[in-house]
Amino acid sequence: MTSRVALREPNAQNQYTVTVKDLPLACPMPDMSLWNSHPRVYLPIEATGLAKCPYCGAEYTLER
Repeated sequence: MTSRVALREPNAQNQYTVTVKDLPLACPMPDMSLWNSHPRVYLPIEATGLAKCPYCGAEYTLER
């Protein structure tokens, strides 16, 4: 029997807090479904601790 992991809905929030384990950061994140979202884009967050997705406008904050 195969277990299914529920995926989060992409673009459901405007603000996300991520940790170093989420790097490299991509929007939508790997635990989000892709079928109803924009193409995956990688966001540079390491230098400033902040990133904004150019597709959906979601803002990410890196918690160190």
